[in-house]
Amino acid sequence: MQVILLERVAKLGQMGDVVDVKPGFARNFLLPQGKALSASATNIAQFEAQKAQLEANNLETKKEAEAFAERLDGQQFIVIRSASDAGALYGSVTPRDAADVATENGFTVDRKQVALIAPIKYLGLHEVEVKLHPEVAVNITMNVARSQEEAELQASGKSIQDLAAEEEAAAEFEIAELFDDIGSAASDDDDMGDAAPAAESDEEAAS
Repeated sequence: MQVILLERVAKLGQMGDVVDVKPGFARNFLLPQGKALSASATNIAQFEAQKAQLEANNLETKKEAEAFAERLDGQQFIVIRSASDAGALYGSVTPRDAADVATENGFTVDRKQVALIAPIKYLGLHEVEVKLHPEVAVNITMNVARSQEEAELQASGKSIQDLAAEEEAAAEFEIAELFDDIGSAASDDDDMGDAAPAAESDEEAAS
């Protein structure tokens, strides 16, 4: 099926290009989202008549997107989720979740702008692309953690595996300290036991 693009579409073409696409892609995505028109003689003529206005509108929205991109690019947003000790989420983080947390933090983002190929299923820092305009995209980071404290540690560069290793090392140290204390106490008891017979022998010798 041939369509005429009303805006730039990645891997497909620029505004005004007439391209061949699969009918399903055109009907389910390009046409309903206003990104293209079927390439009939009437629609091509209509595009040519409106081309100057469409290009002006595109330039204006691109400038707005670029201004917004300067604020949004590189932002990190915390998403709190329950997860196993291995870091697997009980659920997932979706494009809607990414859009919602960005919006809650003052950046209006629509879930359709979030280019997340597959839902996030593990704790950690996840880079996500946000397409603000056909020609403007930025990257944000989803800091997925079980608590605010864990998110802060992850933001400092520690992974969930690092945190688990530190907790395990701390637990092993506490156990070792406990056994050292028990060993010291047993040794003290032995010393006292040895001292008692010696004291009795001294008493017998004196008598």
